[in-house]
Amino acid sequence: MKLSYAGNTDVGRKRAHNEDNFILMPDESLFVVCDGMGGHASGEVASQIAVDTIREFYTDTGKDKDKTWPYKESHKQSYEANRLITSIRLGNNRVHEQSNSAPQYKGMGTTCVAMLFRKGFMVVAHVGDSRAYRVREGEIVLLTEDHSLLNDYKKMTNMTPEEEENFQYKNIIVRALGMKDDVVVDTNEFELKEGDVYIACSDGLNGEIPDKDILSITEEFRGDTEAVATQLIDAANQHGGKDNVTVAVVRVDPD
Repeated sequence: MKLSYAGNTDVGRKRAHNEDNFILMPDESLFVVCDGMGGHASGEVASQIAVDTIREFYTDTGKDKDKTWPYKESHKQSYEANRLITSIRLGNNRVHEQSNSAPQYKGMGTTCVAMLFRKGFMVVAHVGDSRAYRVREGEIVLLTEDHSLLNDYKKMTNMTPEEEENFQYKNIIVRALGMKDDVVVDTNEFELKEGDVYIACSDGLNGEIPDKDILSITEEFRGDTEAVATQLIDAANQHGGKDNVTVAVVRVDPD
């Protein structure tokens, strides 16, 4: 299995600071997007801590397979899922510690979505409302479920599309790194197919353009992952660019 990949981020049209961060770790086939939140640019600090911690954990455990992990493994999860979950939980702990270290950091946090690729399958892990999508054979599928107040309401009530559109708390998330000293990380594993394109993004993308536009742009430029990332970000900005927007794109190629 070979992967073609690219990532990009943009401050958008309305924000003064970019509080998103992302990492591309081709040696580990790991791709992560984090969307920070908090006043006085502390969201930028939160997302930076998260990506730095995840990168550090993967680097350390890659070099030393016997390195002791900070959390017990779940027997219900694969080794790869456990490793990913542990890295994100560790990131959560460090963001939480920082948020309690000084008044300017209080209340800061970050979302996280991570895509890990292995031979024949991939693992998606996420906390918050940053998303992962798969584009396969002309169809787009959302691989994550937003940890948002809107989603909670949708599960409890039969909201109409109009009610959903006008929901006044749609940007409030109910789970993020840094909110508590530990966090539940949702994971799923998916079979890979040659030609699949996977996209991890902050809500600055899907908050501006519908999934059908993400699909059409990905299909149009699928031969060039760099172009997919750039075109998606450009489209989000052209539709208002109200938020920072970050995209990581991975295509599964033949060996």
